[in-house]
Amino acid sequence: MSRTIGGFLAGALAAFWLALAPAQAASPDPVAFGVAVERGDRRQVEKWLDEGMPPDYQADRIGTGLMIAAWNGDIPMMELFVGRGANPRRANRNGEQALQLAAWNGHAAAVRWLLEHGAVLNRDDKNWGALHYAVFNGHLELARELIARGADVNARSPNGSTPLMMAAREGRDEIARLLLESGADTALKSDWGDTALSFAMRYAHYKLGQMIASPEEFEIAVKAPKESFGEPVRSVAAPSQIEELLRQIREANASGAETVELRRKLHAAIAEFRGPPKPQGLAGPKVIKAAPPPKALVITAKRAQPKGGERVEVVPADGGKAVPGTVKVTPAQPAVSPSRIADILRQIRVAEAQGQPTEALRRELDEAMAKLK
Repeated sequence: MSRTIGGFLAGALAAFWLALAPAQAASPDPVAFGVAVERGDRRQVEKWLDEGMPPDYQADRIGTGLMIAAWNGDIPMMELFVGRGANPRRANRNGEQALQLAAWNGHAAAVRWLLEHGAVLNRDDKNWGALHYAVFNGHLELARELIARGADVNARSPNGSTPLMMAAREGRDEIARLLLESGADTALKSDWGDTALSFAMRYAHYKLGQMIASPEEFEIAVKAPKESFGEPVRSVAAPSQIEELLRQIREANASGAETVELRRKLHAAIAEFRGPPKPQGLAGPKVIKAAPPPKALVITAKRAQPKGGERVEVVPADGGKAVPGTVKVTPAQPAVSPSRIADILRQIRVAEAQGQPTEALRRELDEAMAKLK
């Protein structure tokens, strides 16, 4: 009996202390979190952190709060996250760390801050480096600074490409000259056997190709059939008009202003950027089946049946006649932040640079544009 009473008292005491302990607040919605970081709303982010949100909490796009802050060059926000324990070496699902994201947008001050607070300039194995991204997006002075700090000019990306190959592909003459002067190896090959010279020839950057090759090599390359270098897949940077519209929408969202006209202009600008649509039936020799109609949640219940007797099923949203006693519940479409659009456009560029298919990303872009608020 005494053991039973003792167990009861111990359990009651534990329950008492648990009741006194502050309940840990649930983490915020990933979309809301991402938008708050994009806006630079440190007060809201600090409140979430105080309530127990992990410092490396992931937003719906880009990655952690630190990564979004690095993407925007927001050093005060980066200070907040790192001060609370965020890891500068953590990678997102694309293998990118905060440093590479800051370098992509040319945020030199953010790059310096990250390097002073634990970020790694040269990564092991085949990973995107800050120099890859600075070169790819044409940030000459940042590339120069990264090299001066010791960035490996022959670093390999996931498909084995080097910064020099990126420069050759994008036609970055001045950056290519900087890389060559810094010891870039022109003989290195990607996983598909491409060299910097073959990239330059494929994309008709002949002046750059002449810079990379010896006179004999360049003469042979010029005489070779153009198709021998592979089909060029252009990776065009989103025009400044798109970037400006995304910025205006982001600011309008922050202030609660109307964005209908801005979104209309953005749709038109992205349609022009992407060019005429490709045929939807074929992709090489494979036939792509039409996507099934969107689905809705159907909850069926009988009035006389006790609670818990509901039946839930998923049916096509255009699924014919209505079923008596059923209620169709179509989940609301979540709003999409402008940074998500920018990030998808960026991922398309990176995938094209890697020679990867972009169909899924382009469908994701279409879906995101449809949801943009």
